[in-house]
Amino acid sequence: MKKTISVFSLLVLMTATAMTQAPPSGEDILKRVDANIGSDNKIATAEMIIHGRRGSRSIKSKSWIYGIEKSYTEYLAPAREAGTKMLKLEEQLWTYIPSTDRTIKISGHMLRQSVMGSDLSYEDMMEDPELLNLYNANIIEESTFLERPCWILELTAKVEDISYHSRKIWVDKERYVSLKEERFARSGKLLKVFEVKEVRSIQNRWVPVHMVFKDALKSGKGTEYFIESIEFNADIPEALFTKASLR
Repeated sequence: MKKTISVFSLLVLMTATAMTQAPPSGEDILKRVDANIGSDNKIATAEMIIHGRRGSRSIKSKSWIYGIEKSYTEYLAPAREAGTKMLKLEEQLWTYIPSTDRTIKISGHMLRQSVMGSDLSYEDMMEDPELLNLYNANIIEESTFLERPCWILELTAKVEDISYHSRKIWVDKERYVSLKEERFARSGKLLKVFEVKEVRSIQNRWVPVHMVFKDALKSGKGTEYFIESIEFNADIPEALFTKASLR
């Protein structure tokens, strides 16, 4: 009887160990990626360096983000861009241009246009940051990026009205941060490439603080994006997310 119990216990232990070592599913990994960067709200200051054919230029901004439905961004520098503001309320987007004192709603084909001449479109700014809401995820292979072991996930859209039908993302196995991403059209054509250059620990989560976005359909070196500061779960006044605040 003692031997029977011992063998049975060993089998249970071996099964439990195997289950513990089994890799998570693609959706589990994507859920961890979303949770790492998501928060009820956050305030961030950032610098965007746009590398064009005639040189580079820098734009600084501050953003207030409330969940996944509301965001407000004010551009701080250079002087010709200062005071320009963007407001997102769910699936609607407005921009205020101080030089003309006009508020413009961005919709339809205008959403595909570049933001400030960068490699990011208004659609990129508008999309739901929680990828699990938009995509099914499967692990297709394992690799390394920035000397970090990664899972490579293939994401396939589970909604129709979406900017990128599929994506490949390289997810850091330890920190659950997306370190590289390729975004594709329904035809399979590569549209955008995103690469992380630096990750930092901020408020007990891993945050990409230096990134490069590249429009694969454009020439040039792409757009660098630096997060200078970020505060998660910050207090943000509700009145900020109104069209009146744009003026």
